[in-house]
Amino acid sequence: MTRSVRLALVTTVAAVAALVIGMIAGGRAFPRIIPGLPDSGAVVRWGLPISKLLMDAAGVVTVGLLLMAALLLPNDKGVLGKSAVDYVKASSWAALTWAGAAFLAILFGAAETIGRTLPQILDRVILTSYATQTTQGVALTLVVLFGVAIALFSRGAITAGAAAGLLVFALVTMLPAPLTGHTSSSPNHDLATSSVALHLLSLALWVGGLGVLALHALRKQPQLELAAERFSRLALFCYAGVGLSGVFALVARLGAVSDLWTTEYGLLALAKIVAFVLLGYVGYWHRQRTLADLKAGKPRAFTRLAGGETVLMFATIGVAVALSRTPPPDFSIPADRAYELLGFPMPPALTLGNVFTLWWFDLFFAVVAAVLAGLYALGVIRLRRRGDTWSWGRTASWYVGVALLVFATQSGLARYAKVMFDIHMIEHMTLSMVVPIFLVLGGPVTLALRALKPAARRGDRGPREWITTILHSRFTKVITHPVVATAIFVASTYALYFTPLFESAMNEHLGHIWMTLHFLLSGALFFWVIIGVDPGPNRLPHVGRLLMLFVTMPFHAFFGIALMMMGTVIASGWYEQLGRTWGDTLLQTQRDGGAIAWGFGEIPTLIVLLAIAMQWYQDDDRQARRADRRADRTGARDPELDSYNAYLARLNRADKADRADRADKGE
Repeated sequence: MTRSVRLALVTTVAAVAALVIGMIAGGRAFPRIIPGLPDSGAVVRWGLPISKLLMDAAGVVTVGLLLMAALLLPNDKGVLGKSAVDYVKASSWAALTWAGAAFLAILFGAAETIGRTLPQILDRVILTSYATQTTQGVALTLVVLFGVAIALFSRGAITAGAAAGLLVFALVTMLPAPLTGHTSSSPNHDLATSSVALHLLSLALWVGGLGVLALHALRKQPQLELAAERFSRLALFCYAGVGLSGVFALVARLGAVSDLWTTEYGLLALAKIVAFVLLGYVGYWHRQRTLADLKAGKPRAFTRLAGGETVLMFATIGVAVALSRTPPPDFSIPADRAYELLGFPMPPALTLGNVFTLWWFDLFFAVVAAVLAGLYALGVIRLRRRGDTWSWGRTASWYVGVALLVFATQSGLARYAKVMFDIHMIEHMTLSMVVPIFLVLGGPVTLALRALKPAARRGDRGPREWITTILHSRFTKVITHPVVATAIFVASTYALYFTPLFESAMNEHLGHIWMTLHFLLSGALFFWVIIGVDPGPNRLPHVGRLLMLFVTMPFHAFFGIALMMMGTVIASGWYEQLGRTWGDTLLQTQRDGGAIAWGFGEIPTLIVLLAIAMQWYQDDDRQARRADRRADRTGARDPELDSYNAYLARLNRADKADRADRADKGE
């Protein structure tokens, strides 16, 4: 038995043992059976958590294999090496196992939902109804479909770009199933959803990456030192993400701190916290000791510690599955439909003071803002330490954009945007037409290209090379074409509000996140094409930028007019459920929102015009200075400039002759 097989067996035993212990501690292993009520039996009771454990483990392994191939191992000008190709092919089998485990979870989930044994639900109608009409069934069905797609596409992937795309696809596939469990029913479902999503993504990268790295070490594959160093940098961010998201996930589910030691759910959460602290200590030991031994040509200590850490991580996954099967503690919440939909009580009547005082913590966009601010600061600091300069104007512009993003998503504006259409339109216009302008003028891509160092190995792709590759990719060329960027910026607004998409997005927190994120990204894409200072594949002349601006802005005015003229309420089902008793009627707030959309475009238009004028002036000045330097260096003359200077000289001589003639005549 090889060491890699032995590690896989020990890891499997640890994960299953942790699941069994967690199920017993949480009271789900031997629940009380009430006579007369349907019971699905012990096979379903244990089959569902085991299938979910297999599904989670296979998903984590798939992510780890693709992470190793795409980012941790070096490549040659985008082409994967032999070891990386082997890992991508292995991810095909892991993804197929992932899909199979999700299918088993559908079978056991359907049996548990209707309270029947497994043979009793092997009916096409029952399975189809569960898989297509329940939220958990739909989520598992997506995992089956996505898992099969990853398995198929990974068979022929030989480039780093294809492996990176599959990695992103795998991370997306991790999300549907967990986000439809306890998370969707949590009182503070906004915080619970965002925290679970961040927790899962960080955990998948961390656990999967370390597990495959340990396998790589046991197989004595090349480039172990480089892969371990790269993973060490990634693991630090993953550890922070797991810890931060775990804290907020507990805050969203626990009514009091005492629930941690007085409830089964809290005790299992404490077990995860202990494992998390131990993993942090092991990670610290890795950075201080074993990485140094690895560089010194002593991989044995690293292999032992990485293997032990992998076993502990997968045991933690077993505890997490048991935790998902344990109902969180009950705590009293207001019997209010608005609270159920919003996650917070209906705010009081709208006032300017309430907008600035009733702040609402949105974890997703708080993390986005913190990452944007932190990475930009790190880039500027690195340039300063290196002795290079960076424009204070660009820095100020970037942080103004981040501050506006925080205000739009965290202040009372975010609360009222969910209950009033006109306030929602202010948030929409701010995120799509004001925040992106300041972020684009900050030049983040240029800063990253200057601050990041090239890859140590020629032909390999580090962060700097990945940015360059994305900038020159066919996708970037297409999406940054002025026609495409304009179509996304304009057409998506009409498609959102004049179809059922808007009401669907308001009803689900994930949908609301995607909608808000789309406002930000579509605006950033549009204004990057017009006033972007970063390098891009499609650069318009300044006249073309002005034309693009003046052609686009009237469409937002037409959109506002259309809203003001409508006689029906958009997303009436959402707003009527909230039961708002103060303020204007739903139709009036919609018309006010249309007026805001109609008049709001004047502000960004003025800012963009000033930016274009300044950039035009600076570009002409740079070209003139460049021409002067070229002439001084080569001694070459500019015919147009010489002709213009000769013309000025003739005018000067004529003027002098005219003054002399008048003096002779005594005039």
